[in-house]
Amino acid sequence: MPPRKKSSRTSEPSSVFAVIGSDEGETKRRAKELAIELTPEQGGDFGVDTIDGMADNAEQAIHRIRQAKEAIQTLPFFGREKLVWLKSVNFLADTVTGRSAAVQEALEDLKELLSRGLPGGVRFLLSASEVDKRRSFYKALGKFAKVEQFDRIDPTRPGWEEEVQAVVHRLAAELNLTFEPEALEIFVRLAGADGRQLRNELEKIDLYLDDERTVTVQVVRALVAKSTSGVIWELGTCISKRQLGESLTLLDQLIFQGETPIGILYAAIIPTVRNLLVTNDLLLRHHLKPPQAPFYFNSILGKLPEEAIRHLPRRKDGGINAYALGLAACEAHRFKLTELIECLEACLKANIQLVTTQLEPKLVLGQLLVKIIA
Repeated sequence: MPPRKKSSRTSEPSSVFAVIGSDEGETKRRAKELAIELTPEQGGDFGVDTIDGMADNAEQAIHRIRQAKEAIQTLPFFGREKLVWLKSVNFLADTVTGRSAAVQEALEDLKELLSRGLPGGVRFLLSASEVDKRRSFYKALGKFAKVEQFDRIDPTRPGWEEEVQAVVHRLAAELNLTFEPEALEIFVRLAGADGRQLRNELEKIDLYLDDERTVTVQVVRALVAKSTSGVIWELGTCISKRQLGESLTLLDQLIFQGETPIGILYAAIIPTVRNLLVTNDLLLRHHLKPPQAPFYFNSILGKLPEEAIRHLPRRKDGGINAYALGLAACEAHRFKLTELIECLEACLKANIQLVTTQLEPKLVLGQLLVKIIA
């Protein structure tokens, strides 16, 4: 039997790739990594057609799409293979340009071209940080492309800490790093949910530890960059643990960074005291043992009747931030219930002093911390 003639086009999904997601750092990192993998060995720079997907308006977006189509249909200059990379696309998002009827029509044409299969030896890579998932182009991608998605974890959503911890576990395993439980909690709160920031901080720890592979609380506190939100969270943690010296140092740092005293009071001190008070009362009232870790507190709340948790502080969406309450519940044993009631009254007094008197704000907050902790 004579050999079967090879088709000049291929419908294999592995010839079309897409790296998308709202986590811009991770999306760009993976797209660059994948582009290197897909670049033909013999082609060098001539084996890659890179098209800048950043467009200021609909006319530019249509031009970029036309360039991508022409590159796909142009045979490689050297060798038999080449990569076409439509890079950092911004016209797939829900923007004025992305909603343009002309842009949508051009994307439909590109979709038809990709879905029919690419010329032999041609690979296509699309990378985009923001994508409107309601559009037909996005919905069709999975049918003809190998899609990798990196969405940013939403820190306002309940349970985001556990999601980030899972990501950190995976990234740390790649570097052969092992976190102590408390060190992992502190790392997540300080580093946040951005994938690029998580990687940067882990690589910093990796270089610092050298042959030692266990990440301790001391290492995290010494190395991980403290954003304003991270310092606010750490101040709340130090208050819960009754660490006066550390709390006063963090107060100085926040004021130095330009945070307003009233903002510090409302963002760090009052929520911490309130959470300590309600969890202390809840544990005493229902004869409960403190959770061994913050994320266990959600299961404790789930066993209580609705009327027992109706008074707990809520997020804007009406849900209970069980993790934040769990952090407080783990430390509530350090305070008496009567102490916490007095502390909340002291917060009210400090609030009035900040907005109605000429007292030095730093002095007011410093005295409040001494009252709460000492």
